[in-house]
Amino acid sequence: MSQIHPTALISPSAQIDETAIIGPYCIVGDEVSIGAHTVLHRHVVVTRLTRIGAHNQFYQFASVGEDPQDLKYAGERTWLEIGDHNTIREACSLHRGTAQDGGLTKIGCHNLLMVNTHVAHDCVIGDHNVLANNVGVAGHVSIGNHTIIGGNSGIHQFCTVDDYSLVGGASLILKDVAAFTMVSGNPAKTHGMNVEGMRRKGWSKETINALRQAYRVIFRSGLTTVQALETLNNELLPQEPKIQLLIDSLQNSRRGVVR
Repeated sequence: MSQIHPTALISPSAQIDETAIIGPYCIVGDEVSIGAHTVLHRHVVVTRLTRIGAHNQFYQFASVGEDPQDLKYAGERTWLEIGDHNTIREACSLHRGTAQDGGLTKIGCHNLLMVNTHVAHDCVIGDHNVLANNVGVAGHVSIGNHTIIGGNSGIHQFCTVDDYSLVGGASLILKDVAAFTMVSGNPAKTHGMNVEGMRRKGWSKETINALRQAYRVIFRSGLTTVQALETLNNELLPQEPKIQLLIDSLQNSRRGVVR
């Protein structure tokens, strides 16, 4: 049997793996599923219509799967999906999606959401991200993989934060953040490449230098976006495949990128 504390309240329709741990005063609502070895430490509320994978940790006063804070929401059946090996710290709030945007908020695997992080409706967050204390992620935001979002930062709705980027603390993100870049400020501006993050991942000097060159083409050469993309595709991409992520950032941006 699952290790469920006697003070916890569990809906009869919840599905809880036998290795999961549900701590004191937790509430698990209707049509919630909780995977193997996931732990709700204490005072965690998983409201309803939420799918949680394996080996996750939820700390006290986290609010998981609550109704979206959207005036369009009219009680539709929408979902929150959380992958594996995530750590959700104290007082985080993670909301379900809305019917107008697919009905799903999705968080991947191996993420750390620090104290009081808010992830709004219809967000999609990838893998291996760190969102520091008090980060606010508005609705319909997409966050890639291996990003770091500094504490007290806010991300405007419909923005994208692409792979391997770094957002400095107390930043306001109003446009898309290109892959590999460091941005900060209110409103945010670019301040170079996330080189230290690349070094920590063991990337070669050749790869880092090629990405730096691509950054200069995009942000410091004075070329138009079309001209920069042509240069990246024809001259730099054949030397370094990771530059494709930068190309994708420019081509897929809906709001323009932070410069």
